[in-house]
Amino acid sequence: MRGTFTFDMSLIASKFESIAPSQTLAITAAAKQMRDEGQDITSFGAGEPDFDTPQYIKDACIEALQEGKTKYTPATGIPELKEAIKEKLYLENGLEYDNNQISINCGAKHSCFNAILACCDPEDEVVIPAPYWTSYPEMVRLAGAEPYFVQTKKENNWKLTADELEESMSGRTRMLILNSPNNPTGSVYTEKELKAIVEVCASEDIIILSDEIYEKLIYNGRKHFSTAAISDAAKEITITINGFSKVYSMTGWRLGYTAAPLEIAEAIAKIQSHTTSNPTTFAQYGALAALQGDQSIVTDMVEEYDMRRQYMLSRLGTINNIDVVEPEGAFYFLVDTSKMGLSSMNLTEKLLSRYKVAAVPGIAFGYDQSVRFSYATSLDVIKTGLDRFEEFCRAH
Repeated sequence: MRGTFTFDMSLIASKFESIAPSQTLAITAAAKQMRDEGQDITSFGAGEPDFDTPQYIKDACIEALQEGKTKYTPATGIPELKEAIKEKLYLENGLEYDNNQISINCGAKHSCFNAILACCDPEDEVVIPAPYWTSYPEMVRLAGAEPYFVQTKKENNWKLTADELEESMSGRTRMLILNSPNNPTGSVYTEKELKAIVEVCASEDIIILSDEIYEKLIYNGRKHFSTAAISDAAKEITITINGFSKVYSMTGWRLGYTAAPLEIAEAIAKIQSHTTSNPTTFAQYGALAALQGDQSIVTDMVEEYDMRRQYMLSRLGTINNIDVVEPEGAFYFLVDTSKMGLSSMNLTEKLLSRYKVAAVPGIAFGYDQSVRFSYATSLDVIKTGLDRFEEFCRAH
């Protein structure tokens, strides 16, 4: 035994004291348990498409299994899939990367965490516009860095402005996390807005983590702009995050990817080689088919989401005691419930226990006066759930 020390009886590392479990997954699990017990639950909880994975993608995975593609691949993914991602980024996003700048990870969530871990040291600050996706702050804390929240305004469609970013920065600011289209608000940044934000970050050498997982789920004729494509300077400081779960309904396949400056890409590769090794081998062949196959399935899916979105917007606009901003992307409504005077946890607990409606409390997204409704569920479920929610609102 080397020296004298005192032993802390806790079996858990101290950094986990500040880590909260995912409210999104928790509310979904609670709703599922109640449904399994025979209760009639309508759920607006998890951000998971209700469509099955397209058959041609499943067939490619099955074929890969039958061909014995079940062994290790390079840690950052098979070359064929990297090549397809490289082509996709060039043709659809106006971005040029070499294969060694692309890393295929175990879901876009894993991509985000790898990127944060690769770039952030203890005491670094990461600017996170609120409302935000629930996992961003916890990833930052797990990396030893500190999240710094900037509350965006409903009047600006919940989007961060360049001025707000500049005011939030300090000498410790290392990274900005930007999510467009956004979860939970559905907001979509314009090219002009992104350009102004990039100029601020580039002037201070602040890295941008650009989470673009919902890029094809966009409405009202809006266009998605990749942050890294704004300028050469933008590409030098931006890590682009994307994946297959939302657009191709491949949530359980756990496949995402990063495209980044070479130095960051090499760090991500090191992290992955010592943690997960490669993403699931045969699943990667399904993702390859997703990119190379008929994309009309995506168009059909977006049209269905848009129909649901418009229906929800018309219904929510007539309900007393709430406010909504029209979402232009993803598949969520952030419902402002500040007029009710209830905490979001109290509200969602009552909504679930008394009215059998599951929604995610806004506190999970950094805005306690709200709840998030997902419309990645059938129109019948949406209609029933909104009828019950309207009854709840009348009672409060």
